[in-house]
Amino acid sequence: MSHRTQRRTGLMLGLGLGLASLIAAGTPAFGAPTAHKKLPTVTMMVGGIDKQIYLPYQLAQGLGLYKKYGVDMQLSTEANGGVGAEDAMASGQVDMAGAWYTHTIDFQTKGKDVVDIVQLSGAPGEREMCATGSNVKTAADWKGQSVGVTDLGSGTDDLTLFMAAKAGLTTQDFSRVGVGAGSTFMASLQHQKIVCGMTTQPTVSAIEKQKVGYSMIDLSSTVGAEKALGGAYPAASVLVLKSWLVKHQAVAQKVVNALVATMHYIATHSAAAIAAHLPPDFVSNALVTRADYVSALTQDKGQFLPHGLMPKNGPATVLSILKFAGKVTGPVNLAATYTNKYALAALKLEHIKK
Repeated sequence: MSHRTQRRTGLMLGLGLGLASLIAAGTPAFGAPTAHKKLPTVTMMVGGIDKQIYLPYQLAQGLGLYKKYGVDMQLSTEANGGVGAEDAMASGQVDMAGAWYTHTIDFQTKGKDVVDIVQLSGAPGEREMCATGSNVKTAADWKGQSVGVTDLGSGTDDLTLFMAAKAGLTTQDFSRVGVGAGSTFMASLQHQKIVCGMTTQPTVSAIEKQKVGYSMIDLSSTVGAEKALGGAYPAASVLVLKSWLVKHQAVAQKVVNALVATMHYIATHSAAAIAAHLPPDFVSNALVTRADYVSALTQDKGQFLPHGLMPKNGPATVLSILKFAGKVTGPVNLAATYTNKYALAALKLEHIKK
């Protein structure tokens, strides 16, 4: 789930500081480009590339789809405390950001044109995990407590503010703490730095397996998002500056072709087949076993969209949440924040039905 307004000033890091390539090895499953043909290089930073909510970006690499459709994709990931993926894109450090759609709205309110060119998920893929023994049943129980988010200003922060406001709490009633993900999140929950916090798989499985906490709110699927938030919540996407897009439409189309084909693969293959094309340390590490990872992905595959198109009324849902949480007060032109143009062309190319 990365929206870091507070870190936007002074984080203009050099490209070399965040672009260690995380390209997965493996035989391309969908063909290869013409031999000896020089491919255009595209750089993309992802807001936590080993998180299940962001797996399509790396899966496309593992399947060989970027090269099949004609781009040399260089993937990197944001680091805790470092520049956010969307900020790296907006400052020109990378061409694209693998991040939440919500950033397009935030950037627009600050006078920057950022466009979502393909939508990968219709839900945050998050769960609100609360510490074992805390007895927290609703967001109203956060009063006087500290609640964890990925980072202050992030997408999880927006959702936390929304759920608190919906429960009648103001920002004066509870504290939000940036605790990252994975082991840092678990430690914060286990050592009572936070009473609850929002996180994703595979961290969720590790928390439940080790009995550190339990799920209080489930936003892991489109159905879950509709129930808790009032509609589909477009999350993982590909964001680019409009000025970059105008100059690189053909390259953007190639990237979207690869990702739409990836979403079709996710929709038509098992979690085990998907995991087989991801780096080994993504699916088996200190937090989870491979079996845990596959089980969690099987449970949460419903967050991924099979076609790369923006869900109907998804942008309106996000905007209403941002307004309810007090993050947006002025007018927003939602039509300028996303386009289905490239995904529709990709579906036609691949003969995939919407």
